[in-house]
Amino acid sequence: EKLLGQGKEYIFISNIDNLGATVDLNILYEIMCTDKEFCMEVTKREKQDIAGGCLFEYMGKPKLFEQRSMPQKDWEHLRSLATASQFGIMFNTNNLWVNIRSLNRLALEDKILLDVLLRESLREREIERSEGKILLQFETAAGGAIEFFDNSFIVYVPRKRFLPVKTTDDLFAVQSDLFAVKHGSLSLRKERKGMIAVPTVKLGAHFRTVDAYLKRLPNGVPDVLGLEHLTVSGNVYFGEDVVLKGTVIIVAEEGSRIDIASGSILKDKVVTGNLRIVEH
Repeated sequence: EKLLGQGKEYIFISNIDNLGATVDLNILYEIMCTDKEFCMEVTKREKQDIAGGCLFEYMGKPKLFEQRSMPQKDWEHLRSLATASQFGIMFNTNNLWVNIRSLNRLALEDKILLDVLLRESLREREIERSEGKILLQFETAAGGAIEFFDNSFIVYVPRKRFLPVKTTDDLFAVQSDLFAVKHGSLSLRKERKGMIAVPTVKLGAHFRTVDAYLKRLPNGVPDVLGLEHLTVSGNVYFGEDVVLKGTVIIVAEEGSRIDIASGSILKDKVVTGNLRIVEH
């Protein structure tokens, strides 16, 4: 009601960690011209997108199902069904556009009844902070509200509008040369066309904290324009001007260290053991 009193008509909602979630005036213009009440942005599901709600049409309206709303067996069955539907390759980015007047009306009528989701698996650092106590986290998915609006729609957007940074794996990608900053927004480089938008990156426990991550990448993230998949495990350090292409797996055994020397070019390589690459 306060926003309505200020003359506001629409609100844009997104996850705080999504660096691609900027206000797109083209989407807003479409919502205004078609008098929509609710809009959800969806994008193509890639290999690394394990989570993310599935969309189905139910009684003529889109309905969002979240993984934590059902047993794992049922979720896997639902995902298999989704692959055969028009929504199969899509998932919810949680970029949402809502007509404030419609939202206020439904709230006053108590018609937005979102499912409560239980988060059972906490990250290691969260377990440490709990001091051994059992923590149960309950959530509701804002995107689930789409089924309560009469005039809603879904818009398919490019991957650049979904760039969450929840881990150092994600940070590695957004800090790389995959993206350029244009007018305050991250834009995927044209050279990446024809490949998956963002490569799969799996950094090990040695890269888990930001401090450790920066220590092991003192000269910044390698050139990854041609990278498809990267797995790093163990005590690994990267030098300057390193280039990674294709599938690269680097595993330093326990008690050993691997230094990827400055200027190294690794293409479809597996590096293991205790060594330092000095030739390229």
